[in-house]
Amino acid sequence: MTQPVNPPARLLMGPGPIDADPRVLRALSTPLVGQYDPWMTATMTATQELYRQVFGTRNDATVLVDGTSRAGIEAALVSLLAPGDRVLVPVFGRFGHLLAEIATRAGAEVHTIETEWGQVFPPSVIEDAVQRVRPKVLAIVQGDTSTTMNQPLDELGAICERHGVLLYTDATASIGGNPLEVDAWGIDVASAGLQKCLGGPSGSAPITVSPRALAVLDGRRSIEAGIREADDVVSDDPIRSNYLDLAMILDYWGPRRLNHHTEAASMLYAANECARILLEEGREAVVDRHATAGRAMLAGVEALGLRVFGDVAHKMHNVVAVEIPDDVVGDEVRSAMLEDHGIEIGTSFGPLHGRVWRIGTMGYNARKDTVVRTLAALEHCLRRAGHAVPQGAGVDAALDVHAGRLPVAVGASA
Repeated sequence: MTQPVNPPARLLMGPGPIDADPRVLRALSTPLVGQYDPWMTATMTATQELYRQVFGTRNDATVLVDGTSRAGIEAALVSLLAPGDRVLVPVFGRFGHLLAEIATRAGAEVHTIETEWGQVFPPSVIEDAVQRVRPKVLAIVQGDTSTTMNQPLDELGAICERHGVLLYTDATASIGGNPLEVDAWGIDVASAGLQKCLGGPSGSAPITVSPRALAVLDGRRSIEAGIREADDVVSDDPIRSNYLDLAMILDYWGPRRLNHHTEAASMLYAANECARILLEEGREAVVDRHATAGRAMLAGVEALGLRVFGDVAHKMHNVVAVEIPDDVVGDEVRSAMLEDHGIEIGTSFGPLHGRVWRIGTMGYNARKDTVVRTLAALEHCLRRAGHAVPQGAGVDAALDVHAGRLPVAVGASA
């Protein structure tokens, strides 16, 4: 007989997923309700309004895509891009490459610009590329956890409007922990996930669509034959996915409630509770909490004599990349953190694999006690691996940040 599911106790301090908030776990355990039960549809409607506030938008077309954050990314790109459409993807880490791959699979004509991992793009460079490529869509990651960089978006909406381009951003790793203002910044489509700063499990992808982008979806709208009415218009060039067809998903969430799939009720409950928790604390307060925890972790690793990777001025609040010292084996230290202390930290991908550890401070884990526990464990594991570190320095620096005894701008590692 197989054993019951009984995961070990872990503190997840990597780049995500993180430990879900206990309130979200309780929401996941509540009873299921039929997808057209009046309570269920009312909860769907209430969840839409919660995520309008989370995204900083008044977009009516704000819903959940049932699937991980990648489902939200793919729904956005496959719905916006018809085969042959041009898309421009600025790549500054692994997840920019992902956007380009998904767009390629959708049949788009994909153009990329790249910068060194650990850097972001000046808006002028992106505008130059927009003028050269003349894309239908500019698709860009806000926070790329592979490099820990946070791409400034506040000028990109105006650039896109000047050139008649739609702006899509993947905000999976950044939303909640870093400023994101969909309407104020002119973002047409943004998608996210629950498993990072929103403090939930992977499995639901909040997404919001502007009226300008909705017009594109309307031009590709289709309705399945089995539920189609006589006067329904069906596009000759429909969106090339059924499950990830945003137009059909919006019809499911909208007044017609056209059947598309069976809503993942437990994930709806989780997503609703993630948004409620964030909004109860306050959007700015949550960003500030992530900023403080991120500064504390940054100060702590630097106080241990470790170098931080990348342009710290553009680092995400919620994750830091730490260069692995030459005299230790990175995976052995990570294993010791997990086996001896029950703490998970991450490595990275591509050119950074084996070169950095990624340590997250996000969602429910963006707290003083988790930062202190992680730094204390890291110091211990480094010492056991033979790397000299100043005793207690990391914890002291983190506590000083939380007590307001260190300046906001900590360190200037290259």
